[in-house]
Amino acid sequence: MVESLFYRGKFLDGGKSMVDDESMSELVDLLIVGGGINGVGIAADASGRGLSVLLCEQGDLAGATSSASSKLIHGGLRYLEHWHFRLVHEALVEREVLLRKAPHLIQPQRFILPHRPHLRPRWLIRTGLFLYDHLAKRGQLPASKGLPLLAHKNNPLQNKLTHAFQYFDCKVDDARLVVANALQAQQQGARILTRTACQSAIRRGGLWHVTLEDGADSSHRGLILQYRAKVLINATGPWAQSFIETRLKQPSPQDIRLVKGSHFVVKALYTGDQAYLLQNDDDRIVFVIPFGDDFTLVGTTDREYSGDPADVAMDGEEESYLLQAVNDCFTRQLSSKDILWRYAGVRPLCDDDSVRASEISRDYILELGLGDDAKAPLLSVFGGKITTYRKLAETALAHLKPFLPEMGADWTAEAALVGGELSSQSEGDFDQWLQSQAYCYPWLPMALLTRLGRAYGSQLGEVLADASAMGDMGRCFGADLYQREVEYLVAKEWARSSEDILWRRSKLGLYFKQAEVEKLDAFVRELIQCDDDDSYGVKLSGLS
Repeated sequence: MVESLFYRGKFLDGGKSMVDDESMSELVDLLIVGGGINGVGIAADASGRGLSVLLCEQGDLAGATSSASSKLIHGGLRYLEHWHFRLVHEALVEREVLLRKAPHLIQPQRFILPHRPHLRPRWLIRTGLFLYDHLAKRGQLPASKGLPLLAHKNNPLQNKLTHAFQYFDCKVDDARLVVANALQAQQQGARILTRTACQSAIRRGGLWHVTLEDGADSSHRGLILQYRAKVLINATGPWAQSFIETRLKQPSPQDIRLVKGSHFVVKALYTGDQAYLLQNDDDRIVFVIPFGDDFTLVGTTDREYSGDPADVAMDGEEESYLLQAVNDCFTRQLSSKDILWRYAGVRPLCDDDSVRASEISRDYILELGLGDDAKAPLLSVFGGKITTYRKLAETALAHLKPFLPEMGADWTAEAALVGGELSSQSEGDFDQWLQSQAYCYPWLPMALLTRLGRAYGSQLGEVLADASAMGDMGRCFGADLYQREVEYLVAKEWARSSEDILWRRSKLGLYFKQAEVEKLDAFVRELIQCDDDDSYGVKLSGLS
């Protein structure tokens, strides 16, 4: 172990690490700061092109904005009203690409848009949906159409709403999409360091000299790591501007407007698997979407935010706004006491001088800055949305090609994500693949198999390992979360707490009681403690 530490120019001293000779620190092509969807998307793309990549994330993967989304892969129907045709076109193209890449994580979602004549005339909605259907080739989703609501079986909407439109987008497990990209990057040689903050980075000798600090809850907390990088990528999301100004001590090329989006979850508001797009009097829209098997997700809001992105939370006005949007359209009336979970995220949007937060473009801007010697580029990612992360990564690497000419060609459009490599017999059809897995694991209850299949796809065998009966799954912590899965998540997917597991990796948090959460946390701590003696090796090798 000491040899491997000195190989990277590190010297241990009382549980800390000092740099003995900075020239010995490891050199990588790309050092990416930020483990949200854009950071891991760039890491996966770059590592697949043969570049050496290191990614550090100060918390958990998808620990901020990337897990606080509306859980949709969509073109953004409402963006058409603001003339953002290029963004909608790119997002619609990516919707088709991502459906092929990750059929276990991304599913078609039928939407019903009730018509409210005093808000938008019917012809305007028809025109918008026609454009939505035709701005990009639509291969896997049906076209939109009109829908008389009074004839609609089990209609949960109020009788005043007599007509609607139907169209399709996709829903996604957002945090698992992030993890799948991180796994793909790691499998291709990238090193993923979670709970590791970038403390500083300076240009010297045509390279970036980067100082990282291990903030993991272990006996090695505070370990200082030094790396050199040809390129530094700032993919810190809501912290993109402050990272440049405070950690790099440079002026930011873009001013970021932080826009808060809040959601809440209630028990299932209606039967059926359809989602709803509600129009509001302020010209905004609110999504009402099935969440798992037993719940309904409602969101989102658009409010300017000026605090620490780590402390963002839904406020009372946002809650009232979303409750009113639902109660204006649905027969069943909701109140604050019906809300089971509230969450909020901060969108880091480029300031385009829009007066209203809801009108700011969701498009991304990539800023490339160079040192005095025209070397050691800094690529900063501003804005963006989860749907276009893959295209953003591809564009970012096109910008970096002159500095890393040895990189390979574009490849991600046709390659499946980790877990998305379903059997050739199913041809990407998840339901057909799941049926084949039921024959492989006849002892696994169908509800559990479906959840595991949706979460892990073709990685299911790795999660179950040699289990051949429910007794082999080990201890049950609640809601069909078994020891075998928890051990996999800690060993292979960077999970380090019950929050990581319940609210990001599995989405089972709503089913757990506090006593069960505490028992799960204790077990995770035991797993990490058992592995603690090898934690340097884990960090340095990139294995988890």
